[in-house]
Amino acid sequence: MTLDSKLPSGPIEQAWDKTKFELKLVNPANKRKHTIIVVGSGLAGASAAATLGELGYNVKCFCFQDSPRRAHSIAAQGGINAAKNYQNDGDSVYRLFYDTVKGGDFRAREANVYRLAEISVSIIDQCVAQGVPFAREYGGALTNRSFGGAQVSRTFYARGQTGQQLLLGAYQALERQVQTGTVTMYPRSEMLDLIVIDGKARGIVTRNLVTGEIDTHIADAVILGTGGYGNVYYLSTNAKGSNVTASWRAHKRGALFANPCYTQIHPTCIPVSGDYQSKLTLMSESLRNDGRIWVPLKKGDKRSPDQIPEAERDYYLERRYPSFGNLVPRDVASRNAKAVCDEGRGVGESGLGVYLDFAAAIKRLGEHTIRERYGNLFDMYQRITDEDPYKVPMRIYPAIHYTMGGLWVDYHLQSTIPGLFVLGEANFSDHGANRLGASALMQGLSDGYFVIPYTIGNYLASNKFGKVEASNEDVRSAVANVEQMTQKLLSIKGKRTVDSFHRELGKIMWDECGMSRTAQGLERAIGQIRALREEYWRNVNVPGSGDDLNQSLEKAGRVADFFELGELMCTDALERNESCGGHFREEYQTPDGEAQRDDEHYSYVAAWEYRGPGNREELHKEPLTFNYVHPSQRSYK
Repeated sequence: MTLDSKLPSGPIEQAWDKTKFELKLVNPANKRKHTIIVVGSGLAGASAAATLGELGYNVKCFCFQDSPRRAHSIAAQGGINAAKNYQNDGDSVYRLFYDTVKGGDFRAREANVYRLAEISVSIIDQCVAQGVPFAREYGGALTNRSFGGAQVSRTFYARGQTGQQLLLGAYQALERQVQTGTVTMYPRSEMLDLIVIDGKARGIVTRNLVTGEIDTHIADAVILGTGGYGNVYYLSTNAKGSNVTASWRAHKRGALFANPCYTQIHPTCIPVSGDYQSKLTLMSESLRNDGRIWVPLKKGDKRSPDQIPEAERDYYLERRYPSFGNLVPRDVASRNAKAVCDEGRGVGESGLGVYLDFAAAIKRLGEHTIRERYGNLFDMYQRITDEDPYKVPMRIYPAIHYTMGGLWVDYHLQSTIPGLFVLGEANFSDHGANRLGASALMQGLSDGYFVIPYTIGNYLASNKFGKVEASNEDVRSAVANVEQMTQKLLSIKGKRTVDSFHRELGKIMWDECGMSRTAQGLERAIGQIRALREEYWRNVNVPGSGDDLNQSLEKAGRVADFFELGELMCTDALERNESCGGHFREEYQTPDGEAQRDDEHYSYVAAWEYRGPGNREELHKEPLTFNYVHPSQRSYK
C-alpha cells in the first residue's frame, strides 16, 4: 500500500492557501443534496458538525453521552494555544510551528503543523465571537499564560475551565444548526462498525444504548471525532466512557492506524490512592507557571514539607533545565518525576509523588491572585485529597493523558478509506511523539472549524454517490458483524467481570508500555496480552441482554477492542528501536538520561494495516522530511 499524504508543494507559508484554492467546491444548492455523518460531539466533532450544518449540508451527529455537553473535551483545564503575540514577547506563527515540531521530537509532518499554527489565530477570534469568556487583563485585552515547551506566553484560558467554555461555544453553534434542521443529533448512540461500499465509507452501524436497537445510517462521507485511546491503560485522566471502538472498528475495515505507541504521560496528576481506584484526576499544566516542583534531597525523607528547609530540597527541573525550569515539555517532566521517585526520593505514603509548591508564588503575588488564576483547580484538589494547597504543597505524579497516535490521515484529514475523515485526537497528524500542553483544543477546533469544511467539500465534489438500500450486501454484513459480536459476548457466561480484565490489561500496559519501555518488557507484554485475551473470550461474564440498557455490554465491546489495540501498541513500541517524545526505550538514551532518537532509521510515521484475526499487522512507513525545522537533539537546558 502506498501512503499518499497529499502534501502541498511550494513554500510552507503558502501551502494551506494554495491547497484551499485548488480544492474543488460544492455549490450551495448541491450541499443540500449531501449527507455527512459526524461521530463524536467534543470540540472536533461539534465544531465540524456545526460548521458543515451552517454551510448547508445535511449532518447526522452521534454521541454516546446524553448530551454533546458531556463530551470529554469539557474536562480540559489549562488553555488553548494561539500565536497572537498579545504579550509582545517574541511569539509568531513560525515560532509556534517550531516549538510544536521540536516538542513532538521531530516525528510530525511539517505541513500539518504549520497549518495548525497558522489557523490558531483564527480560532481565538471565532471563540471570542461565540462569547467564550477568556481571561482578560485589567484593561480588557485577552491575557495569556505559559505552558511547557515554550518560552513565550501564548496560552489563552478561562481559569481552569477552558475546555468547558470552548465546548459550550461549539455546543451553542451546534444546537443552532439542530434548531434550523441542518443537523440531527443522535445521543446515547454508539458506533459499532463502519459501512464500506465499493471501497468508500458510506455509513455506520450504531447501537442505541437505551433500547439496545441496532441501526444503520447511510451518508456520502463519515467523520470521526471520537478522541483518544488512553483508557487502554484502565487508569488515566480520561472520562471512563472514553474508548477506541469507533476508530478500531474503522481500522479493521481498512483504515491504517498510525504511531499507536505514542502515548502522553501527563506529569501533573493526583497520585493513585488505592488498588481499586477507577480513574485519575488531572491537575492542569498551567499550575507549573507558579508552582515549583521539588522532592527532598535525602532518600526516604518522610518529614512533612514544612519541616524540610530550602537547603534540603531539590528543585530538580529548575536544576537540570535552567532555561525552561518547571515548564519543560510533558514527556521530560514526567520522566524526571519517575527518576527521582525511583531513586527513593518520592513523597507521600507510596513514594510515588513529587511536590508542586505554591508557597513562593503566594508570598510574591498574594493568595488573592493565586485564587483568581487557579481557584477551581485548588478547590478540586482539596475535595479529592482533603489537603489545602494554599497551605501545603500539592502532591502530583505522572499519569496517562493524551494519545498522539490514531488513525492515519493525509493533509486533507482523510484516512486510507476514501470518504472516512478523522479529526482531533482520533487522528495522528499534528503532535509527533509528544504533544505540547494547550495544543489539543487548538487541533480539535482547527480541524473542525477551519480544515474539514474545505477538504470534505473537495471529496464530495470529486465523487458520485449512488443510493444505498438497507438490503445492500455490505450493509447487512456490517449489521451481522455487530450482532454476532454482541451475542458472543453475552453467551460466554464466565466467572470474571469486564472490569477485572480491563484492570489487568491496564497494569500490563502501564508496567511494560508506559513511561519507559524495554524490548524484553514489550515482548513479555505481548505474550501476556494474548493469554489474557484468550481467557477473556472464554471466561468473561456479561450479565443482562442486548435488548435494553446494558453498561456491562458496552464496556465488554470496548475492552475487546482495547486488547487488540494494546497488542498493537506494544508491537509498534518494540519495532521502534529509538527513544522519542512519549516513547522512551531504556536501551536508547543519552548519557544524561534524555531521549535518543535515530533519525537515520526511524524518521517515519508507522502506519499499521489490519490483516485479520490472529495475524500480525502489516507495517507501512510514511517518510518524514524536514525542510524548515531541522532535527537536532532536543534541549531545554
